[in-house]
Amino acid sequence: MLWIITQNKQSLVNVKEVTVKGKNIEGIIGSASLDEWSKALGKYESKERALEILNEIFTKVEESNGTSVTFTMPKK
Repeated sequence: MLWIITQNKQSLVNVKEVTVKGKNIEGIIGSASLDEWSKALGKYESKERALEILNEIFTKVEESNGTSVTFTMPKK
């Protein structure tokens, strides 16, 4: 289970998948049939920075050994 606090610190979101779309990072929070619901988790100065943060999330998940993970999206 992955819990992420959004960049603006307004939401704590249980996400199933994290995706980089340009400078934005989105979390998939639900799906049914052909529909998916996503939430913006953060927006950064470049796609490269967004990918760095995605890698930080991956590292934290990898180190968790199957336990719940929490991650706070960085301001910048």
